Amino acid sequence: MSSRRRFLLTASGLIAATPLASAWASASGTNPFSLGVASGCPRPDRVTLWTRIAPNPLQGGGGPVGDLSVRCRVCRDPELTDTVIDTLVSAPAEDAHSVHFTARGLEPHREYFYQFYLGEDASPMGRTRTAPAEDSDVPVRLAVASCQHLEYGYYAAYADMAKAVPDLIVHLGDYIYEYAPGPLGKSSSTFNGQTIEVNRVRQHAGPELRTLWDYRNRYAQYRLDRDLQAAHAAAPWLAAFDDHEVDNNWAGYVPEDPERQTELEFRVRRWAAFKAYYEHMPLEHAPHLRGTSSSLRLYDRFDFGRQLSLLLLDTRQFRSDQPCGQAFPADDDCPQRSDPRLTMTGRSQERWLKRQLRRSDARWKVLAQQTWFSQLRYPQARYNMDQWDGYPAQRQRLQGMLADPELGNPVILSGDWHCGAAMNVLEDFSRPESAPVAAELAVTSISSPCVWAGAVSQALPENPHVRYFGGDARGYLWCNVTSEALTAQYRVVEAPERADSALRLDRALRVSAGRRGFEPA
Repeated sequence: MSSRRRFLLTASGLIAATPLASAWASASGTNPFSLGVASGCPRPDRVTLWTRIAPNPLQGGGGPVGDLSVRCRVCRDPELTDTVIDTLVSAPAEDAHSVHFTARGLEPHREYFYQFYLGEDASPMGRTRTAPAEDSDVPVRLAVASCQHLEYGYYAAYADMAKAVPDLIVHLGDYIYEYAPGPLGKSSSTFNGQTIEVNRVRQHAGPELRTLWDYRNRYAQYRLDRDLQAAHAAAPWLAAFDDHEVDNNWAGYVPEDPERQTELEFRVRRWAAFKAYYEHMPLEHAPHLRGTSSSLRLYDRFDFGRQLSLLLLDTRQFRSDQPCGQAFPADDDCPQRSDPRLTMTGRSQERWLKRQLRRSDARWKVLAQQTWFSQLRYPQARYNMDQWDGYPAQRQRLQGMLADPELGNPVILSGDWHCGAAMNVLEDFSRPESAPVAAELAVTSISSPCVWAGAVSQALPENPHVRYFGGDARGYLWCNVTSEALTAQYRVVEAPERADSALRLDRALRVSAGRRGFEPA
């Protein structure tokens, strides 16, 4: 039996029947590893391992006063007999007893299995994989996810993802939603003249998020989901936040609604959100929190042999405020939109990206970022100002970078918009006949509804560079990267309101090596 198959059987059993907690926790019958395990940021010689001690996860965690030491084992086999690391790691109280342990000295492109222990209690077992060596040509299998509003659906997409056991899972943002709970059941509303029905199948616990306590509890509520835990345990993750991890449509230090929350209030809110995000994700870097200032290094380059350089971007933390307005799903154009000073990434990150694109010798350069990059022109020349359409001058600079014939094969991964789409990134969107410089794969949501799917469909005739549009369907994106091609599959959920829903293939697309854009239909 393969190690992957053994892992699936073993891990599912552990998740279903984790032992009770150690001496200080077992008296109340609680589980110190209630939120599962995770790994992330894979390098050829190391990976970051995560867990959090949270016997009472929806009430701040419920851990003891003071720091904890947690035992961690890393093994070559799922039976956990061939041990390569066995050590004590720190779970600081100031980080909500979360563990961020960098397991070093590992072999390239190898499966490892890991487990944490506190007293007599064991966590679920996790599987991870290091990145291939610098000179390796092995294929890379990616799963891409975004937007998992817990209230609007279950996580059957994550169950499907975990069974596939990819080499890497890339999460492009909206891991949680900050909203207060809404009423359960079906409801309908009018959107752009159309009647839209949504169905809340679960409810958020607690109010709209503003404090560190609130954010911690919301992450815990999401991380209690069995299928999300399984996906974290199945493969290493790369992740960067979008807006709902903090506040809808925030930009830098500007909230969505500055007329309703002061700058100081939003600074405190962002500080809490950044800290809670770090506490619940397998990240390499801790946030810098000083006074009411907060920053978190998320953008980075991850190499997978000669096959792939994945450039993870952060398009929230350093961006300019949206121009023109935030009407939904699009707003009227205005002169400010063309301001070359407007930025999605900040100048430092833009310069960094230019350097990394030039330095990487990988065949495929994949930019993983949060919002739709390609232009989507709505009727009456309206644009969504929260996407790259609100920042066309910087986008044009990046299009110029991607057009470099020495670059190799550029592909952009995007999230945010709750509907899947595949688009050719044109050299100049003002000239629809211009050549593509890259392919863009926008993933649909794990569970968040796309009530504006009708508006996007109405806009498609004005956007011939859109090669596929998935409408209001939930799911994820599967990519297989080889020397010959990047093939993508849009896998969608048949019944979002069911935790055991089946998935189906909605569309498959291909980008051949040496070709910019998608193969002809």
